[in-house]
Amino acid sequence: MPPPTAADSWLTARRFGIVIDAGSSGSRLQIYSWRDPRVARDEGGQKVAYNLPKVEKGTQDADEWVSKVEPGLSSFAENPDGVASYLRPLLEHARSHIPPSLHSETPLFLLATAGMRLLSPEHQASVLQSTCQFLKFHSEFRIDDPSVVGPCGSSVRIITGEEEGLFGWIAVNYLMDGFGRSDDDRTTYGFLDMGGASTQIAFEPSPEEREKAGNLIDVRLRLLGGEEIRHSVFVTTWLGYGTNQARERYVAQAIDAYEMTRPTPSHGEPSDVELIEDPCLPKDLTLTEQPIHVGPSTSHTRKPHTLVGTGSFSQCLSEVTPLLNKTVPCPDSPCLFNGVHVPPIDFSVSHFIGVSEYWYSSEHIFGLGGAYDFVQYERAAQEYCGKPWSEVLRMHEESKEKGHLGGDGEVQEKGEVVGLDKWGDKVEISRLEMQCFKAAWIVNVLHDGLGMPRIVDPGGNHSTHGDDLKKQAEQKGLGRPTFQSMDTVGDIAISWTLGKMVLEASREVPP
Repeated sequence: MPPPTAADSWLTARRFGIVIDAGSSGSRLQIYSWRDPRVARDEGGQKVAYNLPKVEKGTQDADEWVSKVEPGLSSFAENPDGVASYLRPLLEHARSHIPPSLHSETPLFLLATAGMRLLSPEHQASVLQSTCQFLKFHSEFRIDDPSVVGPCGSSVRIITGEEEGLFGWIAVNYLMDGFGRSDDDRTTYGFLDMGGASTQIAFEPSPEEREKAGNLIDVRLRLLGGEEIRHSVFVTTWLGYGTNQARERYVAQAIDAYEMTRPTPSHGEPSDVELIEDPCLPKDLTLTEQPIHVGPSTSHTRKPHTLVGTGSFSQCLSEVTPLLNKTVPCPDSPCLFNGVHVPPIDFSVSHFIGVSEYWYSSEHIFGLGGAYDFVQYERAAQEYCGKPWSEVLRMHEESKEKGHLGGDGEVQEKGEVVGLDKWGDKVEISRLEMQCFKAAWIVNVLHDGLGMPRIVDPGGNHSTHGDDLKKQAEQKGLGRPTFQSMDTVGDIAISWTLGKMVLEASREVPP
């Protein structure tokens, strides 16, 4: 497909930016675009003066703005020469969708995350060097010169978990209209992200707490009218507190507890099949899991054990809570959990958006993505966890045959959750197996970990649709929901790559 030409009206005064998100399982190239800020300002005048540049998908065909290759960039640690053929399809995709005349002024970033962070410094350097050389010498896109940051400056590098969180915070507030002129009396949204290995928080503390805190990140954005707005953001990451690693610690904890009470078989007497009851698995589901111990262990505790689900969400909640490690010493008070410092959060003022696992664990099975209501979420989790596993599998097969695209999680007058058999046809068995645990982990992190209040409505809400919940929250005097899980706003995905591009587009606005 030939690249678009300057004759296309859509291209008039259009600017482009490219971000390659080099994650642990693959690299995803995303093309963004925005109108030249000077032209947008001249045409829009005062109406757009207090807006940021409008960053959107960078191709006229909305499906063409993304291209992905697998596996992750980190897999080339022992073979850095293979990076060129690996990245070539991504580079060709960008070249074919951005007019050649604009290549030299289009910034290209390859920003690596979790997988690359795990490599040795030597392997990191060799992979980044090969990446830099290929991108620089096989395209005309704008790439930084060598600096102390790396061979391609800030254009090709490994970013920290905190940077991911900061860019995500920018993306959320950009999409949710959280930014405005500096003298506006408005509160930005906080940002929560959870993956398999870690969870992050990014938010702007209250003015009083900002004066006390000394580890805030200064964010500067220029509005189209030329005014620079500034925000002081706190960002931190809890490594090991994503859903997958939390589950690994939970299994080790369950096995250790079982081993303390396990009767020792007589010499020569064969032991019976040992089953450990697990309230965090759907009823009657059995899984054999290999424990990963971080503390002392014996040869027996290190062996695979079989867990059988009892499907009790309330008991699961109580057994998951110790995984937060809230008793760990706090060297820099105040702390939330695992001894990690976080400035005080006033949830009556601060409102949060959760992405990734917060969205998946709410929407994919329960159909409760959007405005969060603890009563409805807990009710749906209890209903799901208590279903016999055979029934869950039957429902899964039916949903695949029907080809449903999502759950509705509707709650009837009597409080019975229905619609749970209307799962998306892309929901995998592994998600169904872990949904009960992940739902409990989400609830524990939100309420016992971060301290978000449980809004208890004794009468219950009779609908769990997000828009209805927002209206009900407003009627109860709660304003916008304290917490919402989201995946997209309009047709734009909430991602840290968008936040990075909003920063870049803002920098192009003249004072």
